[in-house]
Amino acid sequence: MNSAGDAILLVSFGGPDRPEEVIPFLENVLRGRNVPRERMLQVAEHYYHFGGKSPINDQNRALMAALRKVLDTAGPPLPVYWGNRNWHPLLADTLRQMAADGIRRAFAFVTSAYSSYSGCRQYLEDLARAREAVGAAAPEVLKLRVFYNHPGFIEPMAERVRAALRQVPAGTSAALVFTAHSVPVAMAETSRYVEQVEEACRLVAERCGRRPYRLVYQSRSGPPGQPWLGPDILDYLRELAAAGSPGDVVVAPIGFISDHMEVVYDLDTEAAQLCRRLGLRMIRAETVGSDPRFAAMIRELVLERMGAAPKRALGPCGPSHDICPEDCCPAPGRARPS
Repeated sequence: MNSAGDAILLVSFGGPDRPEEVIPFLENVLRGRNVPRERMLQVAEHYYHFGGKSPINDQNRALMAALRKVLDTAGPPLPVYWGNRNWHPLLADTLRQMAADGIRRAFAFVTSAYSSYSGCRQYLEDLARAREAVGAAAPEVLKLRVFYNHPGFIEPMAERVRAALRQVPAGTSAALVFTAHSVPVAMAETSRYVEQVEEACRLVAERCGRRPYRLVYQSRSGPPGQPWLGPDILDYLRELAAAGSPGDVVVAPIGFISDHMEVVYDLDTEAAQLCRRLGLRMIRAETVGSDPRFAAMIRELVLERMGAAPKRALGPCGPSHDICPEDCCPAPGRARPS
């Protein structure tokens, strides 16, 4: 095997573990962004609702454990590290530890299935800043490709949607609604984000034998005057109720890989409360989380980057590129290189 690295680095968003960390964490998230402080304080209440602890950290630990199990069984024998964009363990601290451990190159698996500035290029920028902070000893980091149409993501997601659909009483129908994180329209226009999310929805719905279905968005955080992708899930639920749609709604958060705050608050709390007021019964499909097939997918992405496994993808779009081109997913407002 042609080894192109000697570790795997799980790269994620980060989240607080206790109430006193909530505001510093959100200030990190929103630094340099035009988000009113009132909105930040509103989001802080989401975390306080769950005791000031984000679910994302435990979910990342579970995914690392599942990945280590796969590697222990099938190889290659690579150590697994974890670093976050916005909270501890921060990327620079993790890279320092990797350097101290003698790691020289690592594969970075980013917990975002889709291409956009915030889901792809911004992580590359974060990794570059972290390497600069560590200095010459910092390991080289090779980001793995996005996986929105990989069978290791689509197949467990389809299984979870089928499980949710089986909860609909026999003889009744239900609306199938996929959700993804909203982003500014200007950001969507500089990436393949919408195209990729739509393709993931199509692939999952096809495996569930379901048409029609609807893609909606959630968790917008920008200023009111800035256009973001829609419709928002809450608006769409109101539309369904007003139209006299079936009383059951199956919501599948295909834009997320784990049940973190945007899922447990925006869907399980806020959307579920609205459904009860509207007389709709909401059934929420689980995310892929630490499913063994998803962990095996990470291993497979590493092997393909080593040149030791073929690239796999479902549907006509094929596998995404390994190395982002210079004009890939630029930040909104930034000119593309000529």
